Amino acid sequence: MNIRAVPERWKVVITVMLGTFTVLLNNSSLNPAIPSFIKVFHTNAATASWLITIFLITMGMTMPLTGYLADRFGKKKVYLSGLALFVTGSLLGSLSWGLTTVILCRGLQGMAGGLMIPLSLALIFEAFPKEERGKVTGIWGIAIMAAPMLGPTVGGIVLSLSSWQVLFLINVPTGLLGLLLGMRYLTAARSNPSRTFDSSGFITVTLGVGFILFALGRTTTTADLIAPLHILLFLAGAVLLVLFVRMELVKKQPLLNVQIFKIPTYSLSVIVASVQAIAMFGSIFLVPMLVQNVYGYDAMMTGFVFLPSAICTGWFVTIAGKQLDRKGPKGMISTGLIITCAATAMLGMLQMNSPLWTIFVLMMLRGIGLGLSNMPATTAGLNAIPDELVAQGSAMNNVMRRLTSSLGMVVISIYFEVRKAQLLAGGYSVETGTLQAIREGFIGMSILILLTIPAAFFLKTPDFLRKNGARRTSSDTPEAKASAATPKV
Repeated sequence: MNIRAVPERWKVVITVMLGTFTVLLNNSSLNPAIPSFIKVFHTNAATASWLITIFLITMGMTMPLTGYLADRFGKKKVYLSGLALFVTGSLLGSLSWGLTTVILCRGLQGMAGGLMIPLSLALIFEAFPKEERGKVTGIWGIAIMAAPMLGPTVGGIVLSLSSWQVLFLINVPTGLLGLLLGMRYLTAARSNPSRTFDSSGFITVTLGVGFILFALGRTTTTADLIAPLHILLFLAGAVLLVLFVRMELVKKQPLLNVQIFKIPTYSLSVIVASVQAIAMFGSIFLVPMLVQNVYGYDAMMTGFVFLPSAICTGWFVTIAGKQLDRKGPKGMISTGLIITCAATAMLGMLQMNSPLWTIFVLMMLRGIGLGLSNMPATTAGLNAIPDELVAQGSAMNNVMRRLTSSLGMVVISIYFEVRKAQLLAGGYSVETGTLQAIREGFIGMSILILLTIPAAFFLKTPDFLRKNGARRTSSDTPEAKASAATPKV
């Protein structure tokens, strides 16, 4: 493809897709490498799991800063700084001499991702009018939705052919290419030197999110859940976040404008996206155990099982984006939730003699459902808020998804371990007990998705779309009224 022939605003999409895809693919591709790190560095699973935990913590703690940094220094400069930090962390990670150094480099990568992911969507929204954002974010959504599911496949292939260092090194060429394209094609928006830094908001939200993510990342058993330190961290994190919200409501220049949660479509979109994130990451936990521990296939086959979901997610997120621009979010997002719910419930009905192709089909259906609902819900929510708050809205959406998906993973993993132990004590074999615990996990996720479906019907059609043959004026929409009441930053 000759990039010179591509319209300028689509060059923005190509640029941010490259950076975002690289970050998210790298994160999930390291999951299959945990056993390798345990063996190479002679450590245990709890210590090695910090490779995943530290990334989530530093990403979640950095995201609330993106709104302020974008206003103060400009979106382009902050995004490219994040990408440069990610390349640096990747290069240093490949050269690391000990597990502690690798973990620190993963922390740098998480900080970089926290800057890049919210701003990548904000940069796209800046380049396109609202009536075209569904189509373009549908294309961008390929990176967001497909990368986490392709990661385990890529990681498994790389580890089978090479070493763990390559998982870091493969980020460097694409990261450098993203930097070159970004410097050339991203537009430098005007910064606001008068934007003040909300230090008290930064301290409370960073520590609040950090405490909760740290506790969730270290919780894998019931004993962990009720450990005094973890209970203290959960309580401290919750108190700090409540304090953060109360302070932000009265500040003239808050770190994050929480007033946008008064806009119904934005709030509902965050709920839908968060539940679908739980469903996506929950399957990343349960499906490998189903394929390997129950049906006896290897890690390579586990990676291939995720391919139909990743392909269908990428395909249908583009279809959903175009439909979002034409017909609005309501019917399409509810359809996606229904498909995801049904496919997840059917995964909860698998038997010991179920053929492997059944899992492939059900994962494909889940990919279709995720593609139709997750990214379109996020786009609909961000379309409903003032343009100058998109960076903050994207950051809060991502933080909420990180918190809820981490909480969901903890609940699912603990339930699995406890329920499996009960079944084995009750006389079940290892395979049948594992299968039953996995099935109940999928059923639980399907019930959660089912409860979310009504929220999709309350998502409002944007005022730039015609309804019943007549264009609604912006002053007639609930979003516009709520937006008008939202303080500007």
